[in-house]
Amino acid sequence: QVQLVESGGGLVQAGGSLRLSCAASGRAFGANYMGWFRQTPGKEREFVAGISWSGGATYYADSVKGRFTISSAAAKNSVYLQMGSLKPEDTAVYSCAAALYWTTTYYLPASYGYWGQGTQVTVSS
Repeated sequence: QVQLVESGGGLVQAGGSLRLSCAASGRAFGANYMGWFRQTPGKEREFVAGISWSGGATYYADSVKGRFTISSAAAKNSVYLQMGSLKPEDTAVYSCAAALYWTTTYYLPASYGYWGQGTQVTVSS
């Protein structure tokens, strides 16, 4: 059984910071590529950032470049998303996801086979 468990969400004022964590267990490892996505009601899931377990190339959505940083700790089977200079439009449910391999479609939810339950991030103005 694959499990991805996010933590670290909450309420923060605009301009503030939060750090999300994703702990992986089970048959996920296996998975070679991890991503963070976010979703708001009525909208499709949106890619935020991605990283390989080897700590290689990272990818970011344009909307978060320069403000968010993704990192991994393979020894802990954990992936982190450090979010800074938060804006009200960053409000969403943030989920981590695992893929067996990196693909050129790393930004698509369909490229990931495993998902966490999500954690709510709310940024107040």
